[in-house]
Amino acid sequence: MVNVSTSGFQPDYDRKAELTAFDETKTGVKGLVDAGITEVPRIFLLPSPENLNSNNDEPCRSELNLPTIDLAGINEDPVRRKEVIGKVKDALESWGFFQMVNHGIPISILEEMIKGVIRFHEQENEVKKQWYTRDASGKSRVVYNSNFDLYVAPVTNWRDSFYCTMAPNPPQPHELPPPCRDILVEYSSQVMKLGYCVFELMSEALGLNPNHLSNMGCAEGLAILSHYYPSCPQPELTIGTPNHTDNDFITILLQDQMGGLQVLYQNQWTDVPPIPGALVVNAGDLLQLITNDKFVSSQHKVLANKVGP
Repeated sequence: MVNVSTSGFQPDYDRKAELTAFDETKTGVKGLVDAGITEVPRIFLLPSPENLNSNNDEPCRSELNLPTIDLAGINEDPVRRKEVIGKVKDALESWGFFQMVNHGIPISILEEMIKGVIRFHEQENEVKKQWYTRDASGKSRVVYNSNFDLYVAPVTNWRDSFYCTMAPNPPQPHELPPPCRDILVEYSSQVMKLGYCVFELMSEALGLNPNHLSNMGCAEGLAILSHYYPSCPQPELTIGTPNHTDNDFITILLQDQMGGLQVLYQNQWTDVPPIPGALVVNAGDLLQLITNDKFVSSQHKVLANKVGP
């Protein structure tokens, strides 16, 4: 298990100065990779990097498989719907996660969303810099940076991100980055529809009216957070996203085919291999709260991957 808590850990260098220097480039981790670095800068190093691939302390259990739920036919066949609701209930009570297939969003849209994220992060630096900000006030409809908690987190994560709120007050098209503008709008529309469907299944899994969670306002908001993990020269020394739970109702996660996502299940880290066309659903802290711990908000993390030779 990766634990990035640094109680008693004090860096023997001016970490604040190096964080500031990194931040002021406005090019993120991608800028480091473009510069041809061969070693991970020390601001990214885990205090105990050996824990990342330890085979003795909470090894990753590859023999366990995250539940995969097929949503085909749930609106036409009552028997099929009841079966799926039972699977959703079991998955959220035990894992807090499941993958879903035949969810109604075309693979072409999923693939284009991934391409849109790549296009954004791989555009020219001088163009991309215009979106770089640490303003969390909401004035900026799109927030691009590397590590939203850069100056307070004990370890810097090997990732760049952009964030935008798409509902209930969507941005105007001109407020979105051109490389992913159209697909952000289309993907958001599709995910909102799917979100209502998922909340219906969850409501029924709790023995409630299908519209119960939506009527509570759980499905009103939608934020898109895209993480970009550039190739890492020393992936065993750092982390893409540390272990955490999500502080929302649900997250619908689209993975690319590189993998790296792990979920904590029965005190063991378990790989979540990507399935083409699948989406991962996980319960957040708010869902666990309003269901009185019926559904669990499980810890998860993303490893820093090495891409290429």
